[in-house]
Amino acid sequence: MAQYKKVVLAYSGGLDTSIIIPWLKENYGCEVIAVAANVGQADELDGLEEKALKTGASKLYIEDLQDEFVEDFIFPTLKAGAVYEGLYLLGTSFARPVIAKRLVEIAKAEGADAICHGCTGKGNDQVRFELTIKAFAPTMPIIAPWRIWDIKSRDEEIDYAEAHNVPLKINRETNYSKDKNLWHLSHEGLDLEDPANEPKYDEILEMGVSPEQAPDVPTYVTIHFEKGVPTAVNGVSMKGADLVKELNKLGGANGIGLADIVENRLVGMKSRGVYETPGGTILYHAHDVLETLCLDKATQHYKQQIALKFADIVYDGQWYTSLREALSAFVDKTQETVTGDVKLKLYKGNIINAGVASPYSLYSEEIATFGEDDVYDQNDSAGFINLFGLPIKVKALLDEKKLK
Repeated sequence: MAQYKKVVLAYSGGLDTSIIIPWLKENYGCEVIAVAANVGQADELDGLEEKALKTGASKLYIEDLQDEFVEDFIFPTLKAGAVYEGLYLLGTSFARPVIAKRLVEIAKAEGADAICHGCTGKGNDQVRFELTIKAFAPTMPIIAPWRIWDIKSRDEEIDYAEAHNVPLKINRETNYSKDKNLWHLSHEGLDLEDPANEPKYDEILEMGVSPEQAPDVPTYVTIHFEKGVPTAVNGVSMKGADLVKELNKLGGANGIGLADIVENRLVGMKSRGVYETPGGTILYHAHDVLETLCLDKATQHYKQQIALKFADIVYDGQWYTSLREALSAFVDKTQETVTGDVKLKLYKGNIINAGVASPYSLYSEEIATFGEDDVYDQNDSAGFINLFGLPIKVKALLDEKKLK
């Protein structure tokens, strides 16, 4: 192994990163500086400094990145309408670049000669962290213990932790692999590794309840958007992070935002995960509704194609690329008129439209009405159909001729 004097570690206090601190010191004899990014995981940060120092870190940075996370990553992705494989709202995916960017900043400030992460060699996060590190520190060495140590499973990780007196908040029976931030919570592993098993929602949910346990009366919520960005809930203006948290409460209480997915990982395998994204699910629905009112057909349909590519870019850890920046510029242009209010009814896991209004609405009741109007001549449609259907007619005439 190469030798390093000072290593900056992406530290969450979870199983992987908890044992990496003593492992780094054992194998490299280096100083370990732990960096914990606050992206809204709340109580997971409690007691983290004491734990990191007792485990062998020389210091712990706790960086509050919540506002940057929401404003610079979540909202641009929301505006794009990007959803990975139809269901996944990219909660883990776009949290990684904001964390990795800060890791590089601290590593440079500390004069560190390597950055370490606890991502497994089977997952997507190793790519997301390392591509961001390459974008800001292209020559910085990266240590990925899962790719080089002898530990082969989470059970063996627990064995290592117990042998090195590393305190853990989990046990072997509740050893789900989880990722939590203010946007979502993911659950993987244990019984979920078999797609045939129904998730034990009553046991695993943390951000809300199952639809069966939600209230028997609906909750109404109105969200205001300015140029595609949500700015207020029920008439109360809020900064982005607070707005997401408020919608998490409303959505979670009504069983909104549960997704059980078998997804295609970037590294080639399929994986099964259960995601909780209550506030995000509400925001995506509301944003889509508002766009139906404010975007013309050609722009709306083309943007849907862009959304698929945007989702792949985010999922694959390519946030800091020219293509992502170019697509975001396109998206921002489409959002110039996406301003207005969307009213929704939340009821037992369902989001039901309850009204939408915008000063830039392209909907005209006068034109669309089934009643009498003076602005649309229905006779015009005959000529339109003749021209629109001309290729079909020509082909049919040719087919008839061939049969004679």
